[in-house]
Amino acid sequence: MTVLRDANTHPSDFRRVLKEITFYLGYEATRDLKVSNHVITTPMDMPFTGCKVSEKIAIIPILRAGLTMSESMLELMPKAAVHHIGMYRSKSHGIPIQYYNRLPRDQACDVAYIVDPCIASSNTVSAVVSILKKWGAKRVVIISAIAAQSGLDKLLEKHPDCSVFVGAVDNEVSETGMILPGIGDAGDRSFGTPMEDKEVVAHVDESPARKKSRK
Repeated sequence: MTVLRDANTHPSDFRRVLKEITFYLGYEATRDLKVSNHVITTPMDMPFTGCKVSEKIAIIPILRAGLTMSESMLELMPKAAVHHIGMYRSKSHGIPIQYYNRLPRDQACDVAYIVDPCIASSNTVSAVVSILKKWGAKRVVIISAIAAQSGLDKLLEKHPDCSVFVGAVDNEVSETGMILPGIGDAGDRSFGTPMEDKEVVAHVDESPARKKSRK
């Protein structure tokens, strides 16, 4: 966690350590997955009864900061599905806004693992939990590198049926919604993009010719 907190940590090292922390948290978070007997044949041509995971699993990275974490979860569960949800927090209103959702219809999972490095106010991750429940996920598990105590309490109050695994808990949140002392903006730090003070919204101005071609 010290490496993640250090403002001088290079993005490549930030990603590497975030993946490592996620792997350890994921190992603990997956310990109660249901398994069933599975009979195989060994190289000595003898039967052996082992076990395999019997639940349908989905990894849900919250874009874009959760992408790095999803890689570690796939190392633990290489056959799990990965469904991306894009959310960002409006800096003017502080509310989570969804801009991307790739949850397949009628293909809900038994266990959904949300991966997002930070739980500050918990508004974003709480919104994703609600989306997954509406989708049909039977159980939701949240994995984060760091959380603010207030956000963690708020999340569990709203979704007491969820399990949460975090690497560290801080006690303060800034006026702009950042965990203090925290690790900064995990997305910016992972991918080396500068933190901006203003929201940038791109507008596509379609020409009449383009509009006509789409009809």
